[in-house]
Parts: sequence; structure tokens; C-alpha cells
Amino acid sequence: QDAIDRKEKRSETFKTAVHGLETDTPALKTEELGRRAPQWVRDNLVTMCMRCKEPFNAITRRRHHCRACGYVVCARCSDYKAELQYDGNRPNRVCQECFIFLTGHTVLEDREGKHKGILEKGAAEVSSRSLLCSSLQLLDKNGKGGTRGWFVIPQDDPLVLYIYAAPQDVRAHTSIPLLGYQVRDMPQSESRHLFQLVQSRQVFTFVADTEELKQRWMKAMARSAAGITHPEEEEEDA
Repeated sequence: QDAIDRKEKRSETFKTAVHGLETDTPALKTEELGRRAPQWVRDNLVTMCMRCKEPFNAITRRRHHCRACGYVVCARCSDYKAELQYDGNRPNRVCQECFIFLTGHTVLEDREGKHKGILEKGAAEVSSRSLLCSSLQLLDKNGKGGTRGWFVIPQDDPLVLYIYAAPQDVRAHTSIPLLGYQVRDMPQSESRHLFQLVQSRQVFTFVADTEELKQRWMKAMARSAAGITHPEEEEEDA
């Protein structure tokens, strides 16, 4: 019962953290595929196909939605048709995985056995059991520009910061091992809440949306940089 309570609490915390992302709508259960219309994942929440992980672009790799599971997929991964019960058993465009499940047919390409690399953890999956996750901006070396992304410190890999381009991406584009870094506070600049990770000549500068979020990230990163993997260890050290 304690495990169930903790799981539910983490789930609620995650839903609050990613408000507006529609993650509070549960995904369809396998047995519901084709029988009930799915909640579509919004286009702006992904930068790559949620099946093959290839990045989208405006010309050769466009976004499509699987009508069975609601995932955003590329044309190659959605080049299948299956009859969907919720749509009067009319053929609809579906992804490869849903096609196999709904029709029982096999296809030549089977990526199920492909080993997942360290960066190939889905952002939503990792965020749901993270120490901290949110949107941040990582500035470039001259501090003038930068890219906004979805940043996560997973519970099962608490010494590493994973950076996703979008909160529903199925693969991180980079990671930063936090062990040994120093966390440095920076004065507010033009209403921007800045802080840094520093190790030797390596410097990463981040921008948080609020001062409260900045302080939470500084605390989480400092804990990971010190090699503390559980809050209990921090209390003992104190």
C-alpha cells in the first residue's frame, strides 16, 4: 500500500509539473486500441517520430498521427491501414505497432528487439519518475542565444542530466554527467533567472522561468554533483 501511495503521489506531482501538456489524459490500454478514439499527442510536443526516432523536418519527414494510439509518427512509420471499431470499422492510417496488433500481420521491419541506448529513454517515461523535470533554456557559449528544451534528472540515473528537445520526445539529444560539477548562482539579468554548472573550463549556463524553479534546479544539481543519490543520504551528511 505504501508503494501504491508513493506511485500515485509521484504521478500527481508529474501531472502538475507538466500542466498544459495534456499528460493527465491516460493513454489507451492495449485492449482499447481501435475500440476507442485516442488522445492525440500534440505536434508541438515532439521533434522526432515517436516510433523510429527520426527527426521531423518540413520537407521530407512530416508529422502524422496514428488513429489508433494517437502517437505522432513519420510517413514511413504510419504507412499502414487498419479497420478501427470506433470509426465504423473503416480503414484508418495507423503506425506499424498498432497495425501488427490490430491485424495480426507481420511486417518486414521489426524494431522491437533493438537495444535502447542510454539516450533512448522517452521523456515522458523518464519524467514520470524523475527527481526534477521542467523546461529550461541552455545558453550558448557567448551567452546571447540558446535553445529551450525539456530537462530531466531521472530517479534511476540521478547523477545525469538528460536534455530533450520536447517533453514527449522518445530520445534525448544529449546528456550531462553532473558528478563533480559546481553549481554557481548568477545575478538576475533582464528578468532572466540564471545559474551555471562549472567544472574546470567547462561551463553550462541555464535560464529558468522563475526564481523558485531556478532554486529547485540548483539544489537538485548540487545534490547530484556531490554524488548524493537519495534524500536520506543528504540528511545523514548534514
